[in-house]
Parts: sequence; C-alpha cells; structure tokens
Amino acid sequence: MDLAYIWLILGIIGALVILIVQFYSKRVLTFKKIVRTFLLSFLVITVGFSSLWAFIGHTFFAVQTASYIGWAPGSPFQQEIAFANLAFGVLGILCYWVRENFWTATVIGVSIFLLGDAICHIGNMFSTGNYAPGNVGTVLVLDILVPLLLIGLLVAYKFLQDRDVRSAIKSLERSL
Repeated sequence: MDLAYIWLILGIIGALVILIVQFYSKRVLTFKKIVRTFLLSFLVITVGFSSLWAFIGHTFFAVQTASYIGWAPGSPFQQEIAFANLAFGVLGILCYWVRENFWTATVIGVSIFLLGDAICHIGNMFSTGNYAPGNVGTVLVLDILVPLLLIGLLVAYKFLQDRDVRSAIKSLERSL
C-alpha cells in the first residue's frame, strides 16, 4: 500500500476511536454526531497533519519529494507548494478549536487546492508523459477523493444542522 493513504486511514481511525469512546461512555450517537466526528477527524488529521507532512517534505526533503513527483529539483515553485501546504495544515488543525463556518472555509480552500493539484497532475501526465507515482499514483487519487469526502460530509452536516433547527422551530411554534 502506498504511504500516501496513511493520512486518510488515520482520519478514519481517529473518527472511529472518538465514536467508540462516546459509545462506551453512554453518550447518544446520532447520525449528525457521526458525520460531525468524521468531518472533524478528516479536517484535523487528513487535511491538517497531512498538509504539515507535505510542507516538511517539500521544504526539508525537497530533492526526494521532487523526484517522487517527477519534477526537476530546485524549482522555486516547490517552496510555494510547501507554504500552501503549511497554510492548509494550520487551517486543518485549527478546525479542532474553531468550528462552523471556519470548517466551511477550510473545506472550500483545501478542495480548490487539491482539485487544482489533480488537474495539474493530469495535465502534466499528458503534456510531458510524467507517470511518476507522486504525479499520477495515490496522490492523484487522494487529490480527488479527499475533497469529495470533505464536501460530502460538510453538505450532510449542514443539512442535518438545518433539519435540527427547523425541528426546534416547529416544536417552539407548537408550544406557543
């Protein structure tokens, strides 16, 4: 298995551990709580920690990382990618403390970044024949899969939140 999947797997494991702890502490697990837990775990681990890891790779192991992607080492663009990853790493980790619309902004930003990466990787594959594992392997799959997961979970969470608000309003109206 390619090591790039580790961050997605750790995000899933993190969510499952939190849900198991909540289950055994006799807390009520609603579908909304499950969705929220997976979304938060993916934001903190799969986006936050993996982006910090990518920053470290592009900064301190730039030659190896460039080689893995099929790039020529020494490009100043690699340092720009490193700082973009640092920014999303910080945003992902801050999602633990800052909630609601901050999550939405983080999902939008990282999704644009990752889907843009996917477009660039595919374009590079066709224009230069770059079939390096870091260009069209697991990285490409995750550049598409992670935004789809984040967007899907965020939409589900917002829908469930809105449903709870509508239900509370109806309950309040009935009591008046």
